[in-house]
Amino acid sequence: MPPKQKKQMFQATLELTAGNAPVVDLGKMLGQTGVNLVEVKKSYDAATAGQRGDVVPVVVTVFEDRSFELRYKTPPTAFLIRKALGDKGSSRPGHESAGVLSRDRLREIAERKLPDLNTADVEAAMRTIAGTARSMGVSVES
Repeated sequence: MPPKQKKQMFQATLELTAGNAPVVDLGKMLGQTGVNLVEVKKSYDAATAGQRGDVVPVVVTVFEDRSFELRYKTPPTAFLIRKALGDKGSSRPGHESAGVLSRDRLREIAERKLPDLNTADVEAAMRTIAGTARSMGVSVES
């Protein structure tokens, strides 16, 4: 007889600071589920300790027996672009430039985001990342 599937009760995607998830944010989203917030925080912090300082989204699935499962994603594209530039995006995209992103940096970001994108081609991923950069007012080297 196959093992029983746990019944999913709640699922949410949270964008938390890697290695130091604030319990307040966890409490706002997961408090009503009755899951042990301290255990969720410990699991998240342990898994993301190597990326400390980045924003790492996580999909939290809570089951009826109040157990949970965490599925980690890659940092948001806009966050990676801002980190590569060391600056923020433009307050007026299309009018003011926020900087220039080199092809090498664009490739690094695309390779890092590849698991979460709907393509397996690095060139297509680079075009997707370049589109996000342009919408932030960042120019991309040709």
